[in-house]
Order: sequence, then structure tokens, then C-alpha cells
Amino acid sequence: MNAEILAVGTELLMGQIANTNAQYISKRMNDIGINIYFHSVVGDNPARLKDSLDIALKRSDAVIMTGGLGPTQDDLTKETVAQIMGRKLVLHEESLEKIKGFFQRINRPMAQNNVKQAYLPEDSIIIPNNNGTAPGCIIENGGKVIIMLPGPPSEMRPMLEDTVIPYFESKSPYKLVSKYIRIFGIGESSMEEKIIDLIEKQTNPTIAPYAKEGEVTLRVTARYEKDKENDDLITPVIEEIKSRLGDTVYSLENKNLEEVVGELLINKNVSISFAESCTGGLVSSKLTNIAGISQVFNRSVVSYSNQAKMENLGVKKETLEKFGAVSKETAVEMAAGIRNAADTDIGVSITGIAGPGGGTDEKPVGLVYIALADKSGVRHKELRLWGNRERIRNVTCLHVFDMIRRWVLGNGEELN
Repeated sequence: MNAEILAVGTELLMGQIANTNAQYISKRMNDIGINIYFHSVVGDNPARLKDSLDIALKRSDAVIMTGGLGPTQDDLTKETVAQIMGRKLVLHEESLEKIKGFFQRINRPMAQNNVKQAYLPEDSIIIPNNNGTAPGCIIENGGKVIIMLPGPPSEMRPMLEDTVIPYFESKSPYKLVSKYIRIFGIGESSMEEKIIDLIEKQTNPTIAPYAKEGEVTLRVTARYEKDKENDDLITPVIEEIKSRLGDTVYSLENKNLEEVVGELLINKNVSISFAESCTGGLVSSKLTNIAGISQVFNRSVVSYSNQAKMENLGVKKETLEKFGAVSKETAVEMAAGIRNAADTDIGVSITGIAGPGGGTDEKPVGLVYIALADKSGVRHKELRLWGNRERIRNVTCLHVFDMIRRWVLGNGEELN
């Protein structure tokens, strides 16, 4: 089945908000085998909305709409869709009661125009909204389907997951199963060279690479007939890919790198501390998103100035004067200093030039040193990164987490 996404809202066209709904819906449709070929955005104008729907219904089997289901006069999505699909709007009593209940829960009076939200096209499949006032619906007519969902992502996403995804799955004789391979430490082109034969001869399952900032994800998807016993088609492919890519594969569970590292530290009971300069606490912030990390995460020092490096980490003045703040020597002393101060199993440091200014021919923007100290000594790594300040800081975090991952797994010797 082919579908497209039509977002309704003048605020989207004016750039006041980003259309994150389209990205989310596209990913979820792809997960269940629904092809998304078009994205469109139209303002709160019935004539232009009708034109957009006419075009969409000519080229797609289903149109998934977001927005325009509010109580105000410019929210005319339902009225326009009902007209196109030849349906009357009728009061849905159950939805009206839910809307009344919503306002009772938040202890606010319900305005009369909220009743408008309970009017839905007759003979449609109602999509309950448990997080707001606007219910959605699915309308089938002549082999075409229009799905209407509210615009706020906090309302749209659960409605998509609870009703729309099962609806589409029920229409297909097949089910799709996807697993993800998360990779760091190898570029997309180099990774592809190692598995190009698998990609070229793929049928079922399929292999789809996705490059993300600093890392690569492979999605392996197999199609199975419903209600039939099937062989495991995915595992042999994943094992073959893993054997070729080695320890650049850091997760087979679609977890991000800081999640993997956080769980490793907790499970292995490895205590850790950080000394951050150019990342300004970003590594620590990412790690503290992991539940339970307080068991092993002792402290972090953001030593942005040379004075802080000397006073809080014990970096020698002579080291800074001779080699500079951005140097392997300084990174090594920072890592040893934070480990000694915190008395942790490992201490990790970051110092570099994130830009946009501050670079020289000798030490350009993107030069970063990271170091890891343990009881046996300190190992370091020099990075030469590119991009804007945000990218350099984020990719630095990935390298830091990968260094920790390899140390915990016993591969630390590769970092020297």
C-alpha cells in the first residue's frame, strides 16, 4: 500500500514550528511496510486543502493527515474531508463525553466550541485521544483511505501507535520484522564495502543503511506471512554482518552508544569520573540520562580555563605552557587528575577546539584529545573532526563513549 502525509497548518508553512510529525509517521510506516512517497503541507484554507487532497487521493492509496482538528473556526480539516469523501458530520457522543471528562480533569470549564471536535464523519473508525480533546478518525471510501490525526505530537503519536498502526497491519497478509545494527568507528562507505555483496543480493530480508552524525545504523527487515511458522531469516544475516564489521558493532538492540556504555558500567560496576573542557559537560549530561548511572558515576569537572585545569585537576603549569591546553599531554594529566580526585576506577578527559574560532594551522578547529586513566596508566586518542561547533562536540562524545566501551570490554590496548 502506498500512502502519503499531508500536514495542515499555516504555522508550519511560516516556519513557526517544525513538522516533526511527518518524520515520525514516515519512520513508523516504513517499519510496517507502508510506502510513503510524498510529504505535503497546506495552510488552514479549505480551498487549498481540497486541492491538496484531490491530488493526494489520485496518486496514493491512503492519506495520513495531521492538524486542523481544533475547536476554532479555522480548523476545517474534518469539514473538507467529509465533503470530499461524501460523508456527513455527526455527533459522536462517546467522544463528546471524553472531551467533557478532559476538561473536568484539568478543572477548567469547557467552551461551547469544543463540542465541534466531537463531530466526526459518519461511518468512520474513531481514533480515541487520551491526551487531548481532538479525536481522530479513519474513513474508507472506494478503495481510498483518509486518516485524520491531531497536530500536537504528544497526542498524535499514541493515536498512531494504538489505532493507525494496527489498522494498517490488519490490511496486510504479511508482517514485517526489523532489527537494527548500530555501528561506530567506521565510515558509511567503508562499512558498505565490507558488506556490499550482501546488499547487492538482498531479497528477503533487506538491508538498509542509515548514516547519522558520526555513526551508521543498518536496518535488517524480513517479511513473513501472517499466522504461519517461519524460519528465522534475520539472525543469520545479522551474524554475518557482525562477523565482518567486528567490534565496530556496538548494539544489536537499537540502543544508542551512551545507553550501551551506561549499562556496561553499571553491570560491570566500573566507577567513572570526567574532566571536560571543550564539551562543556555534554558527555556527562548524556550519561546521566541513563537510569541507575548514579551507582557508578561519581563526578564531572568542567575545566574550561587553564586555572581550573590546574586547581581542580592538578594539571601542571609547565605542561600548559609548553604544550598548551589542547594537547595529549594536558589530556593525560586531566584524566589522571580527575581519577585521583574522585578515586574512581577510570577517569576520562576531553580537551579540544570546537570552533568556530580559536584554531591555528598547527592546531585547527576540530582537533580534540581524549584520554582514559585507570590503575595501570593513561591512554589517549587524537581526533581530527570537521563540521560546526555542535557537530564536533557531539561526535567527540561518541568517541569518548566508544573509548570507554572498548576499555570495559577489554579492548583498551587498541587505544594507545
